[in-house]
This record gives sequence, structure tokens and C-alpha cells, in this order.
Amino acid sequence: MTYDLIVIGTGPGGYVCAIRASQLGLKVAVVEKRKTHGGTCLNVGCIPSKALLHASELFDEAGHGFAAFGIDVPKPKLNLAAMMKHKQETIDANVNGVGFLLKKNKVDVHFGLGTILAPGKVQVTAEDGKTNVLEAKAICIATGSEVAGLPGVTIDEKQVVSSTGALELPKVPGKLVVIGAGVIGLELGSVWRRLGAEVEVIEYLDRILPGMDLEASKALQRLLEKQGISFRLGAKVTGVDTIKGGVKLHVEPAAGGEKTTIGADVVLVAIGRKPFTQGLGLEAVGIALDNRGRVVTDAHYATNVPGIYAIGDVITGPMLAHKAEDEGVALAEMLAGKAGHVNYDVIPGVVYTFPEIASVGKTEDELKAAGVAYAVGKFNFSANGRARANRTTDGFVKVLADKASDRVLGVHIVGAGAGEMIHEAAVLMEFGGSSEDLARTCHAHPTMSEAVKEAAMAVEKRAIHS
Repeated sequence: MTYDLIVIGTGPGGYVCAIRASQLGLKVAVVEKRKTHGGTCLNVGCIPSKALLHASELFDEAGHGFAAFGIDVPKPKLNLAAMMKHKQETIDANVNGVGFLLKKNKVDVHFGLGTILAPGKVQVTAEDGKTNVLEAKAICIATGSEVAGLPGVTIDEKQVVSSTGALELPKVPGKLVVIGAGVIGLELGSVWRRLGAEVEVIEYLDRILPGMDLEASKALQRLLEKQGISFRLGAKVTGVDTIKGGVKLHVEPAAGGEKTTIGADVVLVAIGRKPFTQGLGLEAVGIALDNRGRVVTDAHYATNVPGIYAIGDVITGPMLAHKAEDEGVALAEMLAGKAGHVNYDVIPGVVYTFPEIASVGKTEDELKAAGVAYAVGKFNFSANGRARANRTTDGFVKVLADKASDRVLGVHIVGAGAGEMIHEAAVLMEFGGSSEDLARTCHAHPTMSEAVKEAAMAVEKRAIHS
């Protein structure tokens, strides 16, 4: 069969690219190695983790937060099987929804491993070993990423788990050690801490959430410590031994020093992810990769081989589902003769702990490194009426604006609902807005979002409520 476009992978980038291309009149097919669509995000990543984050949040609030609101209830009992059922129902609804959307948009679906034989040719190897060769004018690699392993550590998804295994634990571990203080480690560590596990996070660097605003990440660390999560920063794990009923970790300072041993029931390896390129035939076709295994592309997502493109986690940039989606749309529009575009300066990032931390644009460290003069406006949720009413006063909003033009360059939020509030900053920045534009925009009262307006007002030192 011959198509205008074949997309390999139906994660957020792949299925969105396929649907948009079909909307624009292209004949499109997708190839998916899983039995379900949605990639890591919908099957073993973003979606199931959020289902457990929300459920565990409710469990924790029922056990510790209701009394302050005058709600007296017995101590809640955890039904982990029912919570996991909720998670699976969430996954099923989402992956089935993607299948429906592909069908609705007349995208042909081929299940199996996709291998590029040559420009314009993709072989699909089904689970039973049967093969089928598809032809197309263009091929898009949207195969996403996979868990990055730790040298010398074997992941068995039982006692030593990746994020995939951490979403499937059959019982709450007595002690969970998380290797890596990034987004995945903090989110999944939060889930199991709320459900009763003792959680310790080991991080090679001297801070959590590298790449995010330092002040915000430090604030979040303090809040997570109050919740019972302990941190061992500037430390590295040199080995993990599986023993009867648990594991033993060998840890030493990152800068060198005395070695220690830590015992745990379960270890979560969460040191990051790497591009998934196995079995795609990239070497045989001659597609260039960089030193981190990412597919090299130009500004139009084209590889060095004509007619072959790549998007999402498999190329450079933040490994975020929404970044992949926007790239998928941009590529589809370019292939259809339109002007696709992604503004990489305005891609929000969210950590779904409680409270959340959300960021868009530049951090203070990045602006300092670039020599950009900037002004800071900050407003604490402790001075926000709705936050007080909700008992969610932890955190703050910080607005960074160019000192000369007042154009907003970055916004960083720590607080309940930060992941929702960040988007008004993203819209403002997409249109090149200033802190004054945001400060003069009327916000409904009482809302948490008023803190965003007040932080913008604080850039010119005219916040009203602080």
C-alpha cells in the first residue's frame, strides 16, 4: 500500500501528527509496536501516573486534611486493588479514545514493529512474525523514549523497578528508595509516600529538579520534606544487590568519600529517559544520530535522509508529550505545504507533586548566564484569599521580565493547581506580552490565579496584597 505519510509510533507526537496530516488531505498510515495506541505517555507514563497521583492525594487528604475543614471521618483504609483498577480504567479510556480518533480521521493502522528498509519503505513485523511492506512519500519517526538504566543495576520490575514497575507494585513497600530527583522520581515517590511507604530520594547533583527554577525547586524540596520524603543530595549509587525480601544499595558521595549501605524493600531507578531507536533500521538507511542517540533533524524535522523526518522524544529538546504533539502538528502542516511552527521558548513544564511546580520560559540562572537584565515580581499564596480558604497557601508565583522592554521572559509557580495556572503566562508570552499587560488584566476574585496577576504587579513593585 502507498501513502503520503507513514508515522512510526502512536504516542502523543505520532498520533497527533497522523491525525493532523489526514485532516489536511494526506493519505496516512501509522505503525505501532504495542497492542494499544498512546505510547509511553498513555500506557505507562503521564496518564497512569496522574491517575495514581490524584487518587493518592485524595487518600492523604482524607486521612490528614478533612478535620481542619470540620469533616470528621474514620481513618481511611487503602484498597490498592481498587486504586489500580481506577488507573487501568483511565488508561483504557485514553488509548481506546486514540484508536477512535485515528479511525474517525481515516488513518490506516498497522500493528507491529516498524523498520525503515529504505526512503519511502517501511516493513511492519507483526507479533506472529508476519511481515508487510508499506510505501510512502514521507516517513515520520515518532518512537519516543525508553527508561535510561543505571550501569551495573539490573531492573527486574519487582524489587528494582523503573517507572513502569513503580506503577504496578502489588503492595505498598515498607521503604522505597528513589534514584534520581527528577520529575518521574518525585511524582512516583510522592504516590507511595502518601500511601504509607517510607521514601528516600538519592540524587547525584546537589539539588532536585535540575533545569527548573532553583528557588522554586528548593521550595518544593522543603515542602516534600515536610510530607516525609527524605533527600540525599550529592550522592551516587554504585551498586544494588537484590537480597531476600528486599534490596541493598551501595551509596557514596558524588565527590568521593565514605561509602554507605542502604536497605530498602523496593528501589525505583528514575535517572531519566533515552530515545527509542532500536529495530528501526536507522543505521542501515544512514540516518544520523547525535552523541546522545537522538535523531539529528533540521528546523523542518527532516533527517539527513530525504523523505524521512523525526519528532518528539527521539529528537533534541525536552521529553514532553505536549512538545511532541506540537511538533507533530508542525510537521504535518509543512508536509501539506503550510507553515508549521513550534515556539520552543514557550513550552510549559509541570511536576505533578503536591503542591505542583510549573514553569514556562527562562529561569533566573539562564537569564544571568545570557547576560540579560531582568526584573522579578513575586507573590506568595499565603496572601491569597482563595488559597487561605482552601488551605493551600504553600508556594508562590514568580514573574521574570526584561528590564528594558518589560516583556515577560519566564514564569515559575509552586502551588496547588500550578499546572493549570501556568497557561495564562504561556499565552501572554506567545504574544510577546509584558508584565504590565498581565498586571492590568482583570482576574476573577477569589481565585488562586489572582496570585499570577499580583506577581506581575510586583515586577514594578506595586502588588496590592503584599
